[in-house]
Amino acid sequence: MNKSVFSYVTYIRTEPEALWAALVTPEFMKKYWFGMHCESDWQVGSPWKLVFADGRVADQGEIVEVRAPARLVIRWRNEWKEEAKAEGYSLCTFEIEPAGDPGRPVSKLSVTHSMDRPESTLIQAVGGGWPKILSNLKSLLETGSLVLNSPRG
Repeated sequence: MNKSVFSYVTYIRTEPEALWAALVTPEFMKKYWFGMHCESDWQVGSPWKLVFADGRVADQGEIVEVRAPARLVIRWRNEWKEEAKAEGYSLCTFEIEPAGDPGRPVSKLSVTHSMDRPESTLIQAVGGGWPKILSNLKSLLETGSLVLNSPRG
């Protein structure tokens, strides 16, 4: 079966532990994810959900793997677009690796979002969203400010 895959790699001037905290801390997440945040206890098998600023659930799923501060895998289903929801679950993997020189922390962040179906509507959609979210994350961690204030760019 053909898969749909979106992959993104960026280098962020921060320690892996700080990057990990930014990925799993709801209050910090709201800053770079356009008011949205994730809710989970970040334990394998635990429920996970992405929540809009108004409290509606955008996406939900389950934590598949956790190796802080290096790897997080989430089983992920869209909840607010019927066509994407009907496709079922995708898998989103975050990998963090130290990539800097001594005295200059840099973390390599790789995000891979995939689904076991060709031409996935969800994967096409995240292909537009992840670069905006991750650009905001990088800028916020490095400079304290955002690149984009709205997901529309």
